[in-house]
Amino acid sequence: MSSSLLQARASPSLSFSSSISAANTQWRFTSSPAVTFTRRTRNYTVRAKIREIFMPALSSTMTEGKIVSWIKSEGDVLSKGESVVVVESDKADMDVETFYDGILAAIVVPEGESAPVGAPIGLLAETEAEIEEAKAKAASAGSSAPSIPAASAPSPPPPPPAPVAAPSTPAAAPVAADGSRKIVSTPFAKKLAKQHKVDINKVIGTGPFGRITPADVEAAAGIKPAKSSPATATATAPSAPPPAAPAKSSPTFAEIPGATIVPFTTMQAAVSKNMIESLSVPTFRVGYPIITDALDALYEKVKPKGVTMTALLAKAAAMALVQHPVVNASCKDGKSFTYNNSINIAVAVAINGGLITPVLQDADKLDLYLLSQKWKELVEKARSKQLQPHEYNSGTFTLSNLGMFGVDRFDAILPPGQGAIMAVGASKPTAVADKDGYFSVKNQMMVNVTADHRIVYGADLAAFLKTFAKIVQEPDILTM
Repeated sequence: MSSSLLQARASPSLSFSSSISAANTQWRFTSSPAVTFTRRTRNYTVRAKIREIFMPALSSTMTEGKIVSWIKSEGDVLSKGESVVVVESDKADMDVETFYDGILAAIVVPEGESAPVGAPIGLLAETEAEIEEAKAKAASAGSSAPSIPAASAPSPPPPPPAPVAAPSTPAAAPVAADGSRKIVSTPFAKKLAKQHKVDINKVIGTGPFGRITPADVEAAAGIKPAKSSPATATATAPSAPPPAAPAKSSPTFAEIPGATIVPFTTMQAAVSKNMIESLSVPTFRVGYPIITDALDALYEKVKPKGVTMTALLAKAAAMALVQHPVVNASCKDGKSFTYNNSINIAVAVAINGGLITPVLQDADKLDLYLLSQKWKELVEKARSKQLQPHEYNSGTFTLSNLGMFGVDRFDAILPPGQGAIMAVGASKPTAVADKDGYFSVKNQMMVNVTADHRIVYGADLAAFLKTFAKIVQEPDILTM
């Protein structure tokens, strides 16, 4: 019997039929002969694959990542779910796992180099037979990456007098020779390709690592770049007023002899980006002095149990936010309030090479001792750059405390996506007058809150600070 045929004999089967009459129902069973089934199987040929390991998006704000170290080396056998490489995002260093079994055939992006999100950083082969092919693919990709921008550089400024039908010829230039390549493009480029009916698979990208940019799609569609507008302006110059408006250029600064330029780290670049984004939000600030004698006494009592002043302040802020939910809200679209069900207190922490805000989630629901333990764990993970995204990007209200450095007062910059941030200064002996005019020396700290004026108004912030001050001055409620 051939190996491609499968023959099976079924045991004698029973078939039954029924005849129904008005008087009774009769059943009749008959035995049928054995039935023979014949099945023809197909021989499938499974071809091995070379898969790409892509730069993952480790946070919502991450656009590129830096390779900190490769855990595995070329030639190592990998199992699904095994850590392969450590990537530095804009907030933390995270292990990247492989989704497939295979062999790490080639490392495309070496340690210390960066790549945009979605770009290939390594190649994975299923069998040893594909390793050489993968290495050749990685070498060709590395050699072609720098040559692509040079080849396509002259294409953006096409001659203005070209007829409308002429752009169809340059469109043929950016056609990919290898149809099986991995397409990496920006979301806007994909949108433009759909609008202009351009096959994005036939466009060669001029961005980093061959990434397809909107300009590449426009060039393939025969659309003139926006830079052609100055040409028309010069053509009509005689009719325009003689003094032309000077072009806006970036400011230039005098170079200081002996100065050293140090590029931003990934985290520092993210901080810079967030600070610039915060400038688009209309903010205001309110300060409030608070007597801290009772809080200081409570701190001395709970400090041996591992409670920090930061945990005390975070707990007090969370309890005040329960009574003033608008201060815990945010405005994300400029048109509406977003009221958050959870009170997640983000606390600013300075670490080597940057700033990060670990988040105490549901701070109002955790008791003081559990909150302190959670905070200690977050700080350790932050300093070792092991925070997970939900541990630093889920804050609804931020607390920044510089009191331990002796700073008496300061203003904080509102983080994007939040409604308010509290800046806490040091508690210092201060001469305070009571309601009868008698002076006494008490410990007092200054608290300044910066808020989004689109959703939080002066009366809202004043009421919140009054509640916060009451909790600090009567802190026994913090331990309940």
